[in-house]
Amino acid sequence: MSYTPNPGDTLVFENDRVRVWSITLPPRGMYDWHQHHHDHLIIWPDPGRAEAQRLGDEDWSLRQTAEAGYVAFKTVGSGGPLTPHRIRNLEDHAVTHYIVELISEPSPSPVELPSETNDRGSAVDVRTGEPF
Repeated sequence: MSYTPNPGDTLVFENDRVRVWSITLPPRGMYDWHQHHHDHLIIWPDPGRAEAQRLGDEDWSLRQTAEAGYVAFKTVGSGGPLTPHRIRNLEDHAVTHYIVELISEPSPSPVELPSETNDRGSAVDVRTGEPF
């Protein structure tokens, strides 16, 4: 089965170096199975909480909490793409975040790495307590 490579619901900008997506999740809404093929930044301009489920996992074990201005950098690695996953909003109001894909060159890392953040939130696998 193939999964959409679109990490968001709206393409906001694209050139030969970056692709920028937005994703707006309605209250308690979900963005279904997708994959990330490129190293990318995730930007939450407003606070929000979401959880994700990787394909093959029984539980929604990936939790993300964002304060206003939360930024995370995710290294997919040249061995990507990431395992398909889906995300859902835990808030009773809509939340929007942006994904900036670095598309002009392959990842310098051979493997996926945990997210690096600006400490205005967290992205944690609740099963292990480790960042994802």
